[in-house]
Amino acid sequence: MSTLHPSSRAVQVAGHELWLLAEKAIWWPQQQVLMVADIHFGKAASYRALGQPVPGGTTAGNLQRLDALLARLPCRRLIFLGDFLHSREGRTEHTLASLTEWRSRHPSLAITLVRGNHDRHAGDPPGELAIEVVAEPLLLGPFALQHEPARCPGHHVLAGHLHPAFVLRGRGRQQVRLPCFVIGDGLSLLPSFGHFTGAMTWQPDADQRIFVVGDGGVWEVPGPPNER
Repeated sequence: MSTLHPSSRAVQVAGHELWLLAEKAIWWPQQQVLMVADIHFGKAASYRALGQPVPGGTTAGNLQRLDALLARLPCRRLIFLGDFLHSREGRTEHTLASLTEWRSRHPSLAITLVRGNHDRHAGDPPGELAIEVVAEPLLLGPFALQHEPARCPGHHVLAGHLHPAFVLRGRGRQQVRLPCFVIGDGLSLLPSFGHFTGAMTWQPDADQRIFVVGDGGVWEVPGPPNER
């Protein structure tokens, strides 16, 4: 039985407890399901193929964070909410070899990919990764697990795609933009899990709670949106 880590936050969504993790993922303890959005494997390699000077090591870093979560949580199923691979150019021998080696360390783990817009262009993961690939929505209990944040009648949508971030403002011109979870009425968003994926500044609606991620923790932004 897993215990809520001090860096995480538990929220009630559609009558179920979900944990918002500092690693920018969601854990559903009742079902022992880990949800990750927008990991974008091979994105840095895609840019390097275009001659752009971008850092390496992003695939290894993403896999290390996944390994840490899987070691800490009794996970029965890992669900990627879209954009597993960034592009066809990112399907390099090194990236695919790293993914194959990682999968070999978790042979009994059920893994599902809800196909996102980048997956449709990059192609599905290689068969040796043993990843079930489905179209959205993936209906699981009260939730519709999707990549695109479109409402699904009768279900609470958990989605990615938009890479939300929130700007915290201090004195004067001080401000910092942090990735965030957006928990709303019928639709909630995960931040992008992957390194080197960018973010979209989020302006919350009145029914949305914002939980920012930074410095190894998750914090709710207090007060109604017009007071933030």
